[in-house]
Amino acid sequence: MKRPSDYEIELEETDREISRLEERTDTTPLDAATATRYAYRLYHRASLTENYCEFEAVETAIDDAIRRISLWPDLCLLKAHLDFKLHRLAKARQDLEMVRGPADFPQGRALKADLDLQEGRYEDARRGYESVIKENPTWDNLARLAYFKAKMGDVEGAEQLYVEAQEEITAKQMRSYAWVEMQRGLLDLAHGRFDDAGAHYERAGAAYSGYWLIDQHIARLLGTQGRYARAVALYEEIVARVPRPDLHQALGDLYVSMGEPDKARSWHEKALAAYLESAESGDVRYLHHLTDFYSDVREDGAEAVKWARKDLDLRPNYSTQAALAWALYRAGQLAKALDLMHMALSSGVRDARLFVIAAEIHQASGRTEEGRQYLREAAEINPYYQDVHVHL
Repeated sequence: MKRPSDYEIELEETDREISRLEERTDTTPLDAATATRYAYRLYHRASLTENYCEFEAVETAIDDAIRRISLWPDLCLLKAHLDFKLHRLAKARQDLEMVRGPADFPQGRALKADLDLQEGRYEDARRGYESVIKENPTWDNLARLAYFKAKMGDVEGAEQLYVEAQEEITAKQMRSYAWVEMQRGLLDLAHGRFDDAGAHYERAGAAYSGYWLIDQHIARLLGTQGRYARAVALYEEIVARVPRPDLHQALGDLYVSMGEPDKARSWHEKALAAYLESAESGDVRYLHHLTDFYSDVREDGAEAVKWARKDLDLRPNYSTQAALAWALYRAGQLAKALDLMHMALSSGVRDARLFVIAAEIHQASGRTEEGRQYLREAAEINPYYQDVHVHL
C-alpha cells in the first residue's frame, strides 16, 4: 500500500480537527477561542488547496463568529489575511482597524507592510518589515524582507535572509521549510541559475512530499529548460488534482512553446472561461491573469487594457503599472504605455522581465538606445531572460 504523502497527511489531520471543532461551534453561547480556532483551521486548509470555495467557507465562518461574539481581535486579523489573500487590499486595511489590537500585533504590522508593498509604498514596506523583524524575527517575517530585497536587486541580501529564515524553522515545520526552498528556487530561476533552482525544488519536495505547488514550480522549470515531455506530464498530473485556471493556461502556454497550437487552444479556452466566470462573480484574484492572457495569448490590446486598469485600481504597484503599460502597447497607445512604464521603473525594482517590457516599449516609441540599455540590464540579471516568463 502506498504511503500517504506529507501533504495528504496534513490535509487529513486538518480535516479531523475541523470536524471536531465544527461540532463545538454549534453551542450557545459560542466560545470565542473555539470559533477562532475553527476559522483558522478552515483558512489553513484553504491555503493548502487554494480552492476558492474553501476561502468562501472561511469568510462565512469568520462573519458568523463575529456576528455571534462581536469583534474579536484574532478573528479580525484572520479576516484581514483572508482579504489580502484574495487581493481585496482596501478591505484588508479596514479589517485591521475594526478593533484595537490587530494593527499593533506583530502579525498585523507585517501584514501592513505587505499591503504597503502591494500598494506601491516601497519605502514604507521596507521600514515596516525591518521594524517588525526587530521585535519578532520569525522565519516568515525574514522571508518577507528577503522577497522585498530580491525585487529591489539585493540578491545577496535576499539569499542571506532566506538562510536565516530557514534557521528559525523547527523540525515540525517542514512545509514552511519547503516554502522557503521554493522562494530560493524562484530567486535562482529569475537570475538564470536553473540547476540551482532545481536543487532547491528537489529539497522542497524531499522536506514536504506530495505538495502540488512544489510540482508546479518543477514543471515550470522543466518547461523553461525545454524538457517539454516531462513538463507536460507533470502539469497534467497537477491539473488533475488541482484544476486551477492559471495551471490550465500554463499548460496551454507550454504547448505553444512546443509548436502545438491545437493542443494549446483547448487549455487556453478552459483557462479563459474560468477567469471570466471568476471575475463576473466579483472575485478579483485573476485580474492580472486576464491582463496577461489578453496581452500575450490573444494579443487583444483593448481587452487587456480593460482588465489591467481594474487590477491597477486595486493594487497600484510596479507590477500592475507594467502590466497596463504592456497592454497599452498591445493596443497601440505608445505614449500612455511609456508613461506607465516610467512609473513602474521608478519603483526601483530590478527584474529581467520588467526591463524586457521596458525595452520593447521604448524601442517601439523610437527611443532605441534606451531600449537597448534596458535589454542589457535584463541580460545582466538573467542571461536567459527570453526563456523565463513569470508574472511580475
